[in-house]
Amino acid sequence: MSDSQADWTLVIDGIDFGEGPRWRDGRLWFSDFYQQTISSVEIHPDGSGTRHVELEYDGRPSGLGWLPDGRLLFVSMLDRKVMRREADGTIVEHADLSHVAGGHTNDMVVADDGTAYVGNFGFDFEAGDSVETTTLAIVRPDGSVTADTRELLFPNGAVITDSGNTLIVGETFGGQYTAFTIADDGSLTEPRVWAEVEGTAPDGCTLDADHHIWFSDAAGRQVVRIGGSMTMSDPGTVRLGTPNNTYACMLGGDDGTTLFVLTCDDADPSVAAGTATGAIYSTRVDRPRAGRP
Repeated sequence: MSDSQADWTLVIDGIDFGEGPRWRDGRLWFSDFYQQTISSVEIHPDGSGTRHVELEYDGRPSGLGWLPDGRLLFVSMLDRKVMRREADGTIVEHADLSHVAGGHTNDMVVADDGTAYVGNFGFDFEAGDSVETTTLAIVRPDGSVTADTRELLFPNGAVITDSGNTLIVGETFGGQYTAFTIADDGSLTEPRVWAEVEGTAPDGCTLDADHHIWFSDAAGRQVVRIGGSMTMSDPGTVRLGTPNNTYACMLGGDDGTTLFVLTCDDADPSVAAGTATGAIYSTRVDRPRAGRP
């Protein structure tokens, strides 16, 4: 494993808790739990950014994605739903996950055909309840919902490979990434351990062209790059220290080699809500973005 130094550029600040960063149409999109907004960020040549609030939502928006026709999907954490923004800007319910989610819903990755894979806490994390396993929700493009059968420990950030046939999801309390084969009907098969990341809490993540994953470590001020069948002690695993606690990251920019990290003081709403102490930073890396999100 190698510890490297990064030259971080401040993109924007004034965020409470940023989540779900996505690169789309030349901008970085993200949600803010406690400011109850979804925004896009226009990136300037010097690396700084201008924030544009795309919508306000009376709830806690989280993971982001898009249907093939360009309509925005976003996770509504507290009521355990996926919402959809129509072409005219109205917000409607896309899917109700309350019957399959064991806790607040959180991150989401959307496949090329519009099938969404949504994680959830599995228990009441903010109330301090005991850790319990849960399953991924599979949301079809028409909004119908099924639950995968594989029990996971806090399924969180996930990616889909370029081929579209493999989903890889981080287990925040499981210390590993688990991969699935995506069947033609969107169901998940052949669960297997993809990489072991003991000692970290993998959160939001992004895939690069070498099929390595960059993930934000919610238990440490760092982002980590790891490949399949690797461990944290592998010489090829890379760790970059971040300016503050980080909970999500995304590759983007014109050539896909800008790594954006979302940071704040704490994930706890009693600490982060209303403080505007969060920020987005960026640095350059060698390998470009690949796959989804």
